[in-house]
Amino acid sequence: MDRRSLLTGAGLGAVGTAAAFPTPALAQAAPEVKWRMASSYPKSLDTLYGAGAYIAKRVAAATDNRFQIQVFAAGEIVGGLQVLDAVGNSTVECGYTLSSFYIGKDPTFMFEASVPFGLNSRHHNAWMLHAGGLQMVRAFLADYNVVNFPAGNTGAQMGGWFKREINSVEDLKGLKFRIAGMGGQILARLGVVPQVLAGGDIYPALERGALDAVEWAGPYDDEKLGFMKVAKYYYYPGFWEGTAGLSLYANKDKLAALPDAYRNVLEAACAEANLWCLSKYDAENPDALRRVVAQGAVLKPFPREVMEAAYREAQKLYAEIAAKNPKFKAMHDHWNAFREKELQWFRIGEFPFDYFIYSQRG
Repeated sequence: MDRRSLLTGAGLGAVGTAAAFPTPALAQAAPEVKWRMASSYPKSLDTLYGAGAYIAKRVAAATDNRFQIQVFAAGEIVGGLQVLDAVGNSTVECGYTLSSFYIGKDPTFMFEASVPFGLNSRHHNAWMLHAGGLQMVRAFLADYNVVNFPAGNTGAQMGGWFKREINSVEDLKGLKFRIAGMGGQILARLGVVPQVLAGGDIYPALERGALDAVEWAGPYDDEKLGFMKVAKYYYYPGFWEGTAGLSLYANKDKLAALPDAYRNVLEAACAEANLWCLSKYDAENPDALRRVVAQGAVLKPFPREVMEAAYREAQKLYAEIAAKNPKFKAMHDHWNAFREKELQWFRIGEFPFDYFIYSQRG
C-alpha cells in the first residue's frame, strides 16, 4: 500500500492509486496536524509507554509526517492517573492509559480494561471488537468527552510482590498493597489496605515501607521496576487482571475535527498496537521470569482459600454495585452473558488442547 493513498479520501482500503494523485493535490488534501499524547507510564516501561510511541510512529509514517503525535511520559504534562481528565478537558488531544485507574469516578470503567475473575485477553478482544463491548464503552465514555480505541493488552498478569508469605486469608489483613482497579476493592473486603500509585511512584513506597506488597503487570515490566530487590515473594495469578486492555483516549472534539483519513490511520495504528503490545509481552515475559527467579524471586501460587474468598467477594460486590448503578448493571449484564457463552466455547475448543500440551514434557 502506498501511504499517500490513505490521504485521498479513499480510506485504508485503497491500494495502488498513488499515481493518480500528484504531490500538490496531496498537500492540499492533507493538512498538518500536531497532537500531544499524555501517557500513564514512564519511559522505562518500553512496552506500556512504548505502545503509545508505536502508535505515534505508525501515524506519522502513514501520513508522510503530516499528522504528528508527540508522546509525553507520566508526569511530564500530567500525572499518570490524570490522563482521562487531561484528554476530556483538552489539556492534551489524546492519552494512553488504563481505564481501571478511574473506577473511583465510576466502577463501570473496569469493563474496558479488566474485570476480576473475568475474561482473558482473547475473550476481551472478542467482546470489545465483535460482541458490542466497544460500542457500549464508547457510549459510557461520551460523558467524559473522550473516544476510546483499544490499543494494547498485557495478557494475564502476575499476582505481585510481597514482603511476607500469604498462606491464608488471615494474612491479608492490614496488608498495604499497591493494586489498581476493582481488585483493590475486592481485597479490601478481605482486610487489605489498597493503595493506587502510578508506576514511577511504586518502588520508593515499597522500599521505605509505605507498602507491604505491589502488583504491576508481569516479569518483563516488574524486572525493570526492580521490585525483587525489596519484596522476594512473587505470587500468581493476578486474578483481578486475567486481561488488561489498554486504550488510546482521544478528545471527542479534536477527533471529530480530524480528516476522515487521519482518523482511519489513527484507528489502524491503535489496532496494530493492540497486537504489538500483547505479543511483545508474550515474547518477553518467559525470559524475564527466569531472570527474576535467578535474582532471588520466590514463585508462589496464591492459596486456593484466598482465591475462592476473593471470588465470592467479587460476585457480591458486582451485585451490590449493579443494584445502585444502572450504567454498571447494563454493561455487566451484557458482558456476563457474553462471558458465559465464551467460556463454554473455550472449554471445548481451546482448553483441552492447551491442557494436553502443557501436560507434555517435550
